[in-house]
Amino acid sequence: MIQLSEGSFKKIIICLSLYITSLFAANTLGLKLMPFLFGSHLSVAVFSFPVVFMMTDVIGEVYGKSIAKLFVLAGLVSTVLFILYSFISLWAPWSPDGLWAKEGYNLIFGISMRIAVASVVAFVIGEYQDVFSFFFFRKFWGDRYFWLRSLLSNVWSQLIDTVLFTLIAFVGVYSTSVLLSVIITWWLYKVAMGLAYTPLSYLGLRLLRAKQS
Repeated sequence: MIQLSEGSFKKIIICLSLYITSLFAANTLGLKLMPFLFGSHLSVAVFSFPVVFMMTDVIGEVYGKSIAKLFVLAGLVSTVLFILYSFISLWAPWSPDGLWAKEGYNLIFGISMRIAVASVVAFVIGEYQDVFSFFFFRKFWGDRYFWLRSLLSNVWSQLIDTVLFTLIAFVGVYSTSVLLSVIITWWLYKVAMGLAYTPLSYLGLRLLRAKQS
């Protein structure tokens, strides 16, 4: 059984809050596409979703694989609950005074629910792959090269997550060419964002390890 000090427990709770918030931001805001290079498209989720993978790497590095897996489980439970709440909200009858918002509400949150379903499948597979890959590389390099272990695990896990999520969430919504554009650009950009967030990862490691020794 893992023994945590009060300070470590508080830090884990803060990290979990950042983790869950970033996950929900990606799930609810990810419908919006931005124009990108050479006529390609990019989801706005690229700003928040790399934080999800970065957080499991940082937590796993400091507190171990079991805590990282607990983060993934928390993300899964919260996303499933969001799907349940969305289904109930969409199913509930409308008051006549609120009908002005019905069309837009059902469209946005109906698609958001589909995005959440896609997120559950892609999230569980992609995140567990990230944790597995991160600790696989740790067997060879130990505590060295955190940035490289994190990058390599993200390259693989982000590819799996991006392909599964995009196909489940957007097949029938966007054309095949747009889907391919989103998959390729989204994957590459998320990996690039993850690399750009590396200084934040090291800052997170430093803050979490403070008073650890």
